[in-house]
Amino acid sequence: MPPSLRLPARAALLSRSPPEPGVPRVPPVPPAASPPPRTPRPRGLAEMPGPSSAAFIFELLCRGGVRRLHEMQVHGRARFGPLWKARFGPVLTVHVAEPALVAQVLRQEGPEPRRALSCPWKEHRSLRGVPGGLLTLDAAAGTEGVIRSVGAVLALTLVTMALPRPLLRLVPAPWDAFCHAWDQLFAFAKGHVDRRMAEVAARGPLAEGDTCVTDLLAQERVPVSSIYGNITELLLAGVDTVASTLAWSLYELARNPGAQAALHRELAAAAATGGVTNGDSATTDSATAAATAAALGRLPLLRAVVKETLRLYPVIPANARVVPSCDIRIGDYLVPRQTLITLCHYATSRDSRFFPAPDTFLPERWLRHRDSDDTPGDTPGDTPGDTPGPRHPFASLPFGLGPRSCVGRRLAELQLHMALAQILLRFEVWPEPGGGRVRPMTRTLLAPGAPISLRFLER
Repeated sequence: MPPSLRLPARAALLSRSPPEPGVPRVPPVPPAASPPPRTPRPRGLAEMPGPSSAAFIFELLCRGGVRRLHEMQVHGRARFGPLWKARFGPVLTVHVAEPALVAQVLRQEGPEPRRALSCPWKEHRSLRGVPGGLLTLDAAAGTEGVIRSVGAVLALTLVTMALPRPLLRLVPAPWDAFCHAWDQLFAFAKGHVDRRMAEVAARGPLAEGDTCVTDLLAQERVPVSSIYGNITELLLAGVDTVASTLAWSLYELARNPGAQAALHRELAAAAATGGVTNGDSATTDSATAAATAAALGRLPLLRAVVKETLRLYPVIPANARVVPSCDIRIGDYLVPRQTLITLCHYATSRDSRFFPAPDTFLPERWLRHRDSDDTPGDTPGDTPGDTPGPRHPFASLPFGLGPRSCVGRRLAELQLHMALAQILLRFEVWPEPGGGRVRPMTRTLLAPGAPISLRFLER
């Protein structure tokens, strides 16, 4: 044996020999534990990918991007990944287009999250001395004038938000039209609130069931100025949202006669058992209406049709969040406090990893039941898919989640369920001959980009 190997060999032999009598054996020293993996340092906004400011503004203002913000979500995710930054007018925005990251943001937003750093709606109220409209609707305008005003507010919100304030001072037409539309809405709501409060004062105590939102707010001693503001916002939120979703639902059912026939069978079976009325009777009382509403909420395919419509055409294609109190971590990045974060719901709800055939209307994907992992806020058993593949409860959030989720969700769902039931029990819906595909467009809400033309044939 070479001399250099004798000492190690001798040591190995002694280590295997029995200990001498009376001498305690020293236990072997365990190998040193490997250190835990180090958490990678979060990256900053400077390292986050995204388009240049010039390219993004050019896309918005010169290539019609303001009306295609929902499509830009999908393109941004494909180009930059699930997290990217862009400058929207004077504001830097972080876009989040991955369900797990959306969940991460919402779980860190705190009890009082804010929606935007600088909102033109708030600026209008500050300018006008909130609330209360300074202009009045003349009698000829009526409801049509209100609908036009709602459309103008929604269409001009993104424009007034994107344009820098110095430019709006040089070209004031968009801001003036925006304020005029808001003034009409406030004036309309104020007139109806004042009329209702005068009627209640003249009639005395209200009978049970003869109350409206204004009465309930007044009973709670809410200041009249706050009632004006709340009723105006409810008016804005309730005009285009339900109408747009109802139009999209009928549009997709007309293009998918198999789904329409299956839904009609479900509704007809419920009507035959007395669970659903067709609304023909003018004497339908509140108890019957309540029973009908409860029965509709238990019809799985009806609920699935509404869910699938809202997945394809979420009324709010993106939600904005500002976490005011502290920096938050999103994925591999640390996002500073006061940063505007855009949650890209349109992109996540059309992600093929969570919804196979994402651009296809498939209500049956919502019919599979399970006991856990439901979409947050949904009735247990409603699931985002029954086809193989991974799913995520934050992939489709048409009503938002948390403190800033839609306060009118249950009312909107009830209106949609009842309207679809009434229409489909009486009519068969077909596309207008020669009508083409209708694409959505963004005007704050996601709306049809062209008129939806349908034929209603009596059954």
